[in-house]
Amino acid sequence: MASRGEKTPLSMVMMGGPIDASLSPTAVNNLAMNKPLSWFESHVIYRVPSNFEGAGRKVYPGFLQHSGFVAMNPQNHQNSHFDYFNDLIKGDNSSADSHRKFYDEYNAVLDMDADYYLETIATVFQEFKLVKGTWDVQNPQGKLERVKPQDITTSALLTVEGELDDISGSGQTRAAHGLCKGIPKARQEHYEAKGAGHYGIFSGRRWREQVYPVVQAFIANNHVKQTAVVKAVAKPAAKAAVKPKAIAKPKATAVVKVKVASKTAAPNNVAVKKTAAKKR
Repeated sequence: MASRGEKTPLSMVMMGGPIDASLSPTAVNNLAMNKPLSWFESHVIYRVPSNFEGAGRKVYPGFLQHSGFVAMNPQNHQNSHFDYFNDLIKGDNSSADSHRKFYDEYNAVLDMDADYYLETIATVFQEFKLVKGTWDVQNPQGKLERVKPQDITTSALLTVEGELDDISGSGQTRAAHGLCKGIPKARQEHYEAKGAGHYGIFSGRRWREQVYPVVQAFIANNHVKQTAVVKAVAKPAAKAAVKPKAIAKPKATAVVKVKVASKTAAPNNVAVKKTAAKKR
């Protein structure tokens, strides 16, 4: 958008994303970087069964994604379910409901389109195209154009990371600031959510109490600042506007008298007589 001269958002917020996956690589990064793309295509891509919508479509199934999430921290999930059982025994309905609400959302994982998934693996985790400045995308006209974060100049940028994120490692999201060199430092901020893992920066107590207030304030503050800048630019432009020239007074013109022969007469029966404006 910025490279085409289009308007960009007043603010951008990037949360827990691997902008530069080469920094502080996690187990997820290592798997993506150390296996060839063909391995992912043959091991995690399946066709949607015939009795489901989208039958035959190639996807990275949601159940495999969910299994991968749980396998990264099996002890934590085991403890969480054990606590849930104890809460039910004690009659602690409030804690039990919180557990259900969390896992209802955590377990809701959608299938991911195979092409999208494989392209992400190649572009983000193996070839690091965004960081290296070699990422080309198709524009609305169907032509390839280079992605240039440095062309962004009018948007404010906030990056958010979780202190304990084991999916997007420390510094991977913050790397966006180094790529967006055109954004003034005064409009760049970074926030690390203490005690939050990857999921915690998007949902739950830490999202509500730590992350959301920061995101809300950032967007609101930059909206006010940008609006003030626009008004400040508009005022000098208004003062510099050229004053309209005075309109000359019209000269005396002849008076036209119209005599109607009959109320029902046609237009061609109207007699017009011109007389001089001034008395003789």
